[in-house]
Amino acid sequence: MASTLSFPIIDMGLLEKRPAAMELLRDACENWGFFEVLNHGISTELMDELEKLTKDNYKRVHEQRFLEFASKALLKDDGCDDGMKKKAEELDWESTFFVRHLPESNIAEIPDLDDEYRGVMKRFAGELAALAERLLDLLCENLGLETGYLTRAFRGPSGAPTFGTKDAQVGGLQLLKDGEWVDVPPMRHSIVVNLGDQLEVITNGRYKSVMHRVLAQPDGNRMSIASFYNPGGDAVIFPAPELVKAEEAAVAYPKFVFDDYMALYVRHKFEAKEPRFQAFKAMETESSNRIAIA
Repeated sequence: MASTLSFPIIDMGLLEKRPAAMELLRDACENWGFFEVLNHGISTELMDELEKLTKDNYKRVHEQRFLEFASKALLKDDGCDDGMKKKAEELDWESTFFVRHLPESNIAEIPDLDDEYRGVMKRFAGELAALAERLLDLLCENLGLETGYLTRAFRGPSGAPTFGTKDAQVGGLQLLKDGEWVDVPPMRHSIVVNLGDQLEVITNGRYKSVMHRVLAQPDGNRMSIASFYNPGGDAVIFPAPELVKAEEAAVAYPKFVFDDYMALYVRHKFEAKEPRFQAFKAMETESSNRIAIA
């Protein structure tokens, strides 16, 4: 059962009223790893239009495919042993398609999207990317980092982050907080922010990446338009030096190239983050030892 702990909701219109709103942002990042933002600057009309077009596209293109997939998966699960049932439980029970916006858009290559839908999605992506960079600068202020530090860290040598949108028909979102699953409350026209592994590393553990899950809904579908503002593939991710104390240097988070991290992540998608961090820390230590011996 999900906990009734109060999920952090931040009105971005109040962030100018420091320090109370910034303290709420700090608590959300350090203790939750998730928060929900209101008054974020993306027009409700644009969000409504995108929602309508996404639902229309799902009904027209994806719904029957998903029903066929679900039917086959359930038939395979019926009567199988516990190991096979566990695999069925870990399936992505969602119908999705992925659009890349940065560094180069692939929206023209996605089949079954009409011109109106493509245009609305591009407008939404542009506004969401601007919101992401605004939030990154607020996090810089919160951490005491130079304005623009996090944006530059995400852009890497290529000068562009990786940004994509995944349209999905999914169930209810929950996150793990103090050993309990907490519901992320669905709020009309809000944006839910998940900090993720990269910001935990850059902040040297000050901000948290937390486990989360999506539950299938017995009373119908829930639509989610998930967008990923990730570092560029060639970006080197490591703790900001200003956030690493001298005595912590030996146990700081690892340094890695984002593409390498994602290659490991996709093989361990449903697992905890710690083994991924430990794997890169071990590789970093081994590399250092080889250099020292040489």
